[in-house]
Amino acid sequence: MRRARLDNASRSEALSDIRGAEIVRLEVLRDAIGPVLDQLPDDCDLFDVAIAPSERPRLFIDQLGFVEIGLDRRVYRFLQDTRHGRIQVCESEKAEVMVEAVTAYIAHRLIEREKALACDFASGATAAEAARAAAMGAEAEAPAPNAEGQAAQGGRAMRTYLFLWEAIGAIVAFGLLAMLGRWFLLHG
Repeated sequence: MRRARLDNASRSEALSDIRGAEIVRLEVLRDAIGPVLDQLPDDCDLFDVAIAPSERPRLFIDQLGFVEIGLDRRVYRFLQDTRHGRIQVCESEKAEVMVEAVTAYIAHRLIEREKALACDFASGATAAEAARAAAMGAEAEAPAPNAEGQAAQGGRAMRTYLFLWEAIGAIVAFGLLAMLGRWFLLHG
């Protein structure tokens, strides 16, 4: 029994050492990303770079993107959660390659944020609503080139629909008035 406990303790210690080494590698990567994060606008709180020391330590860039160490313990894997599942953005043994991938990711997310804020401003949303949508990490997609045309068609369709209901309502109202008038002529 004692031997089994010693073996178990040895395995736990080895796993702890491996996990510690992974955390150190992620800390090195976090420090390398630091200058990029220092350049972010003051009002941008999308990125909260932190290491989550769990069974599989991860360096979270934001709520959607994170870096973890691969199964072979040498490779960085940059992953992003999307509405269609988790995708691999980049995989490399070199921290410099990961820094470039994370930098491109941050730039892409900032552009999405600007588009979302501009769209919200154009639609009349308040600044608080726009900030909330950007902070939630909403994946803003670029509007289609003919988005204005589609919106105009939608408005025209709604006006046509309402016009038809008004016309039907008017016909029914005049029909009822005609029936009421005829009733008064016959019984009045």
